[in-house]
Amino acid sequence: MSERPPTRVERRKLRTRTALIEAAQEIYAERGDFDVSIQQITEAADVGFGTFYNHFPSKSELLDAAIAQALEAHAAWLEELLADVDDAAVVFATSMRLTVRLVRTRPRLAKVMMNSRGALLTAPFGHAVHARRDLEAAEAAGRFVIENVDVALACTAGCLIATMHVCADAAPDAVDALADQAVRSVLRMFGMPEAEVVRIVALPLPSVEPSAEPA
Repeated sequence: MSERPPTRVERRKLRTRTALIEAAQEIYAERGDFDVSIQQITEAADVGFGTFYNHFPSKSELLDAAIAQALEAHAAWLEELLADVDDAAVVFATSMRLTVRLVRTRPRLAKVMMNSRGALLTAPFGHAVHARRDLEAAEAAGRFVIENVDVALACTAGCLIATMHVCADAAPDAVDALADQAVRSVLRMFGMPEAEVVRIVALPLPSVEPSAEPA
């Protein structure tokens, strides 16, 4: 039995909620904080001030939802893109290569991630969950040498965010090379032989990238 299609009211509510989340992501990406009024948020979203509390009880709840949506959407995209790859080390490396490249391909999402360091490490959604799974699978398969997965995840997140900051200040045509240098360093840190490091990071990336963000 097929699900009931959403009503016009439900579609309108979803559009309003989506507009608020996208406005929050844009504000957070540009400012690095969320020290703005609800009026400023609703104006940026082009929705009525009175509708805010129909969707979120507070600004902090909206920011949490905005960060979660951004990280989970990207993680789900990576999951779908790499679903047919059996080698967990390749999944891990390719995911990291594509994520650093967000500085070039999706700058707003990149800035949200760069400003949300803790979410990349401890959140029960998005990259933290997927990266932990890939690290554990690669270690179990003998591809990585990992003493403590929490430390490995922290090192990965730290390298990822730091490299994204480096790339943000670099010329656009330098981003890909910088991203791959970072991934090679992380693979070496996990004990992978040099020849295999070079081979994995030289693999062609999937041709499909996230769709361009609105200007």
